[in-house]
Amino acid sequence: MAGLLGSRLADWILENQPDVRVVGIDDLSGGYAENVDPRVTFYNIDLATGSAEPVFEAHAPDVVYHFAAYAAEALSPFIRRYNYSNNLVATAGIVTLCIKHGVKRLVFTSSIAVYGMGHRAPPFSEEMIRMPVDPYGIAKGACEQDIEVAGDQHGLDWCILRPHNVYGAKQNLWDSYRNVLGIWMYKHLHGQPLSIFGDGSQVRAFSYIDDSLPCLWRAGFDARASRQIINLGGIEEISVKRAAETLVEVMGGGALQFLPPRHEVPHAFTTWKKSVELLGFEHKTGMHEGLAKMWAWARQQPDRPRQVWASYELEQGMYSFWQKEVLKAESHGVKEFDSRG
Repeated sequence: MAGLLGSRLADWILENQPDVRVVGIDDLSGGYAENVDPRVTFYNIDLATGSAEPVFEAHAPDVVYHFAAYAAEALSPFIRRYNYSNNLVATAGIVTLCIKHGVKRLVFTSSIAVYGMGHRAPPFSEEMIRMPVDPYGIAKGACEQDIEVAGDQHGLDWCILRPHNVYGAKQNLWDSYRNVLGIWMYKHLHGQPLSIFGDGSQVRAFSYIDDSLPCLWRAGFDARASRQIINLGGIEEISVKRAAETLVEVMGGGALQFLPPRHEVPHAFTTWKKSVELLGFEHKTGMHEGLAKMWAWARQQPDRPRQVWASYELEQGMYSFWQKEVLKAESHGVKEFDSRG
């Protein structure tokens, strides 16, 4: 609720569906209370360690949007226990509550990380077999399967969305491990070069959040979205290097820094026609325009401490650029994650 997807969808609902009551849950480990509209009934709960049952009992939600996740995909091999607890265990708890309390539909945001490297020729389409290559993708794939089984056994209605590389206002700029566009903005604001892993030839498709907000809403209410898996966003493919160059153009300056490659899928983008047919997705915002809007917002943000893990669960094979000493040296103030994030 306090991150990009949850806070922005809440804003959209309050503006466009004034008769709908919005209740939100977040542990504020990766989001910020300032992102939450005061009209939202908000609960600070860690879904991995605490229970949201009192919220369900008090408010009897009709539709649940489950966006909570720690989406640091490349970091997930080094924080396996936290990754599975935060992503898979937390989701299992929400699924259970949705069944117990008769929720009409659960909308779950998964990830294109479930496709992995097994499909050598993107774009990835929804009917492809899940073949994740890292713990984050494994967790998301397992969540999807658990939700599908809950639908078959308990009659839970669901819609699984696979958004990817979503960006825009209210994104976390201060996390050292995820949200590459936000990381680049943070670095430029602090006089540092924009870091690229490898040569930047990796291909991605970025999605401006405002284009997806009506689709997120429809995923919870449109009959056509019932029990569907839908890729959302990402119509324009772009190399990571070109994305960085576009941001440099928007910011009016910035240097590129090329770091050793990391374990990742080299080309990852998806089909998008299903989102158009079922959710009415419209690609309205090109990357230059979207980055300009996000940059204008980023420049107005407070200089928050950068989030760095106090200790990793696994040190073997840790990338040199994620050594804690390196991250702390390049950060203007540090907030350390503990074992719970």
